[in-house]
Amino acid sequence: MRNCMDGDKATSISSNMDRILIIGASGGIGTALAAQAQARGAQVVRLSRSADGIDVTDDASVASVMGRLEGAFDAILVATGALEIAGAAPEKTIKSLDPTAFMAQMATNALGPALVLKHGLRLLSKERRAVFVALSARVGSIGDNRLGGWYSYRASKAALNQLIRTASIEVARSHPKAVLAALHPGTVQTQFTEKYLGRHPAVPPEEAATHIWRVIDGLEPSQTGCFRDWRGETVAW
Repeated sequence: MRNCMDGDKATSISSNMDRILIIGASGGIGTALAAQAQARGAQVVRLSRSADGIDVTDDASVASVMGRLEGAFDAILVATGALEIAGAAPEKTIKSLDPTAFMAQMATNALGPALVLKHGLRLLSKERRAVFVALSARVGSIGDNRLGGWYSYRASKAALNQLIRTASIEVARSHPKAVLAALHPGTVQTQFTEKYLGRHPAVPPEEAATHIWRVIDGLEPSQTGCFRDWRGETVAW
């Protein structure tokens, strides 16, 4: 089984995704992803905490909400995540590390997508290519970390990447046509990032969604377990 560590870029392939599930569909990126999927002719099922009461950090909640879904999906996208929870800003120093804030980041950014996969695996098509994508972040890369800081957020995204990579090995046995991937969408202009944009260039959610769908269209089963950015390029673990 090849994976994204082989270094080959995603190439455009025919995308035949008729039914798509988006978790976190009320957020900026989730809304844009859903709208573009519908414009492509797909049937889109949207789930969010605000509309459906799904709490991705709670196993019972994820099991209950996703347990109501039936049929096979060609793609499941997890667009949930948080940079700041309960007013706890990203740490600039290890002296600021707070156990409660750290665990909240891990629950939202790492455990959440893993629970969605846990309860959503039965919904992924086995008959043709099926994609499970969780939005990650480049700051979750250990190899690319040159600035330090942001301990909790970095650790939670690194954990997410490991969970996706590990699950891809298991899922390949039952779903040989499936692709699991962690995807860095770039810096996007949303409520999620507005306090931290600074000098970083950012794109509107609609542009980010276009990039994300292009990368997803190019993912092949042989590349399952990869960590890609919005250009389709491999990000170091």
